[in-house]
Amino acid sequence: MRAVRFHEYGGPDVLRVDDIERPTPGPEEVLLEVEAAAVNPVDTYFRTGDYEPAELPWIPGSDCAGTVAATGERVASVTEGDRAFATGLGNWLQGTCAEYVTVPESHLAQLPEGVSAEAGAAVALVGVTAWQTLVDACALEPAERALIHGGSGGVGHVAVQLAAANGAQVTTTASPAYHNRLADLGADDVFDYSRDDLADTVVDAGAPDVILDHRLDDYLAFDAEVAAQSARIAAIGNTDLAATFENVPRCRAKALSVHHVSMFNTPEFGTVLDRLATLMADDELTPVIARRYDLAEVSAAHDDVLNNSFLGKLIVTPSSGRR
Repeated sequence: MRAVRFHEYGGPDVLRVDDIERPTPGPEEVLLEVEAAAVNPVDTYFRTGDYEPAELPWIPGSDCAGTVAATGERVASVTEGDRAFATGLGNWLQGTCAEYVTVPESHLAQLPEGVSAEAGAAVALVGVTAWQTLVDACALEPAERALIHGGSGGVGHVAVQLAAANGAQVTTTASPAYHNRLADLGADDVFDYSRDDLADTVVDAGAPDVILDHRLDDYLAFDAEVAAQSARIAAIGNTDLAATFENVPRCRAKALSVHHVSMFNTPEFGTVLDRLATLMADDELTPVIARRYDLAEVSAAHDDVLNNSFLGKLIVTPSSGRR
């Protein structure tokens, strides 16, 4: 099979397409023929060595969708020919930018009829992340107000839809070019993140009970300022190592809580994926595909995911460049 791999750490140029042996699933694994894989910022961290994968050479990619080509003897949830989507790969398990990938049964769920492989791949990692932050960590309830920083991002645009499907009121931030689209996805209020009066504007719309923050080192003090009483803050990212509260008495008076969430710590990926599948089947959740790439273009996708502005997800389709 063909697979994108890096044999050393570095920039996007270390990625290359190799011809390698097709993997064989273990007793509790599924072999998926990959129809679509997604590119996420975390994939680039393994490529640079900021996060160390299990070994080199390594296949990047955390999520995918396709058709079950074979199953291990202990697998019971899917059979050959089923359509499935998966996440939680690319860290200690080889990743998904390949024509085939082996996936632990616990890391996948069946794709409903009418939901494309591209949609499954696009929603897997970011959908689990949004679920872990809003539902599991912060227990978002109907009629509460959620603030989603960076609503146009991969996690952000899915979190907007998930919060809306949960019956919450949704505030999000994004560049003006994406405001109308985010409103269509379920946001009640969309504000330009660069405006000088953003804190006052967010509070006027409704002080958030739950905040999803993708840059805690930039926004933690802001979150504490705008948060409602007993608000819950979910932190999924930062640029610097440290993030500090500027006004601890205010945080104490509001009884704020901060939850640090990593998608890779999800106990059962399949359970969450199955619920996301239901939302997609019911048209409550529709990931946006921003751009598509073949395997030979994954290096460009790695550059784009960090350096270009877009709404939604970047998708790799291994079969599109097949010889």
